[in-house]
Amino acid sequence: MNRIGALERRTLETNISITLKLDGSGNADITTGIGFFDHMLILFARHGLFDLTVKAEGDLHIDAHHTVEDTGIVLGQALSQALGDKSGIRRYGTAFVPMDEALAMVSLDISGRPFLAYDVSISAAKVGGFDTELLEEFLRALAVHAGLTLHVRLLAGKNAHHIIEAVFKALGRALDEASGRDARIGGVMSTKGMLL
Repeated sequence: MNRIGALERRTLETNISITLKLDGSGNADITTGIGFFDHMLILFARHGLFDLTVKAEGDLHIDAHHTVEDTGIVLGQALSQALGDKSGIRRYGTAFVPMDEALAMVSLDISGRPFLAYDVSISAAKVGGFDTELLEEFLRALAVHAGLTLHVRLLAGKNAHHIIEAVFKALGRALDEASGRDARIGGVMSTKGMLL
């Protein structure tokens, strides 16, 4: 069974098309118009071993907010679609990723109950053309639209690039673990018989 999500979302602010293959090999083709964000999504795919295509056009003449947030929305929806009924998945995933002086932890539950706990302090306002406060907006959009309980915590770090990179790598690794299938699991990993 191919676990693939493919969606397109068009608004007056953005036009975004995403294809996500969960059981991939880390190949990514990303174009959002925001170079640093492209780099982070490539890292997410590579470290999660997902095949990911993102084509995003947004109102970057205003700022990057709509493009980043809407990419999170569509990626979350594509993830939800790819997971299907969530049968046989491990459900939980946690990753600690160091990037030089930075250390990030991402722990998540594919629970169907959206929640973001975000404890990341970044002193710089921007990295390249990416507003660092958009990291939280992206993660919240992803969590809400994929139905994730998502905890993101910075344990150490000063360099904004290193911090954000560690978060995206940890997100990929934690999501790979949680979405991975285990033959011992019959149905969904819940005593309720459903994830919601």
